[in-house]
Amino acid sequence: MKKVAIMTDSNSGITQKQGEEMGITVLPMPFMINEETFFEDISLTQEGFYEKLETGAEISTSQPSPDSVMDLWRGLLKEYEEVVHIPMSSGLSGSCQTALMLSEEEEFAGKVYVVNNQRISVTQRQSVLDAIRLSEEGKTGKEIKEILEGDKFNSSIYIMLDTLYYLKKGGRITPAAAALGTLLKLKPVLQIQGEKLDAFAKARTKNQGKSIMMTAIENDIKSRFGGLAEEGQEPGVRLQIAYTKDLEAARLLKEELAEKFPGYEIHMDPLSLSIACHIGPGALAIAVTKKL
Repeated sequence: MKKVAIMTDSNSGITQKQGEEMGITVLPMPFMINEETFFEDISLTQEGFYEKLETGAEISTSQPSPDSVMDLWRGLLKEYEEVVHIPMSSGLSGSCQTALMLSEEEEFAGKVYVVNNQRISVTQRQSVLDAIRLSEEGKTGKEIKEILEGDKFNSSIYIMLDTLYYLKKGGRITPAAAALGTLLKLKPVLQIQGEKLDAFAKARTKNQGKSIMMTAIENDIKSRFGGLAEEGQEPGVRLQIAYTKDLEAARLLKEELAEKFPGYEIHMDPLSLSIACHIGPGALAIAVTKKL
């Protein structure tokens, strides 16, 4: 029997096909759209999601059912001794807390390890890659969980929004604040750090917003992650870009980021639909993750 299975959810940005290629299991996140249930990357594509979002469909996120989670665990435990499950941040969804509770059931105790390291999107994906490597090195499920949770604050995500409409629609800002921000053409920059999604800065243009995010990343590297790499030195962090819908804008940002941080590894993915649902199309994000 194989040792440790790695499992995550679609908020990691890892598709079902990529999960198969990586040898991991990806739990699709459910969405309610006009009272009909869809599953990310199963019955709901990125293109289909934005088409429905922009035509005014009523979209809400949901947790995977306990049965769907436990059935995947049971299937994996027929082939593996242990399961390491890396869900989205407990600060952004209740699905992590639910999985933690389910893992305490007698049939899963000591076999299923749920990682609560407050990651999402590209940083959650990196945790999955780290877990795969740790498993290949012979670490147990318990050890992998402890290592990843001990590393949970070693990442940051900064997100620039193109519109305030979806924050207003979700009740995260008042209509008056949204109207003022739209009038002033503000591009708010949000930060995901640990459990929280917080306001970070306000930009008047996209270029200013990108500059704010790159400066914030640079400050994190210098103050929290060991400093910038010298010429010829291996960087101690990985950089990531995420976006909602606008691939060309993301590619341009990647070029600009590569110019500012030459020699750094940069990965790019669409933002998970669970975040896109609340911030809308046209958003750009930069993340930094310290290497284990």
